Amino acid sequence: MDWSDLDLFLRLNGPEENWNQVKVLIPHLFTRTSPERCVRCAVVGNGGILRGSKKGKEIDDHDFVFRMNGAMIKGFEEDVGTKTSFYGFTTNTLKNALILYRRDGFTRIPQNPSITYVFIPSNLRDYLMISAAIKGRPVASGRDKGDKPWMYFGHKPSQNFKILHPEFISYVTDSFFSSPLLHNIRTKHLYMPSTGALMLMTALHTCDQVSAYGFITKDFASYSDHYFDSVKKPLQFFANHDMKMELRVWASLHDRKVLTLYQGQT
Repeated sequence: MDWSDLDLFLRLNGPEENWNQVKVLIPHLFTRTSPERCVRCAVVGNGGILRGSKKGKEIDDHDFVFRMNGAMIKGFEEDVGTKTSFYGFTTNTLKNALILYRRDGFTRIPQNPSITYVFIPSNLRDYLMISAAIKGRPVASGRDKGDKPWMYFGHKPSQNFKILHPEFISYVTDSFFSSPLLHNIRTKHLYMPSTGALMLMTALHTCDQVSAYGFITKDFASYSDHYFDSVKKPLQFFANHDMKMELRVWASLHDRKVLTLYQGQT
């Protein structure tokens, strides 16, 4: 993701209007009520390591809870909690989750009046979707033309929508996730950190203390791909992410006490 899609969007839609309406995040998610107060955040991935973990109450005890993609809660409250403060996605991952995980019970993304939806721009369609969501109109053009954002998010005021700035994504990628996939002619145009990685990095740049649940660990082969899988499925690796590198990053940040990574029952 680079500046080109954002520039094109602004040229097509009017820069002044859209910079005012689209809340661009590098990252800034909440206003601190007290500068001295330690803000604790939980970032909940969808990894199978959470199934049977009984971490739900611990997750909900955090000040803010981040979730992403197929964030299924019903039936798994004891393991993943019920609280959602921020839900992160690309338009592609959101729509794919609703299709791919429907059989497992994921029929809509988390919705309540207090949730902030964090768009991750991977291409122009993300800008078009957030613009339509803020305006309360169907998507005007592109692959998702005619989509009604309120079917996903409900009717929300503009302050409930944020978008990661492409400069923040570039910084995170270059500083933490500079994968060899970036230097492979067949994969460099596809590669970006996973949705979970970008949300976890957003939390790390926003909160004082961060705990990560449901993220890849060295024993990933012992668990199903997702905690909500009805049958065990191996973790899938795709060319657009470098999950094994992300594994090493999380382990290193945990060892350095930058974050607390849930690594299963001990």
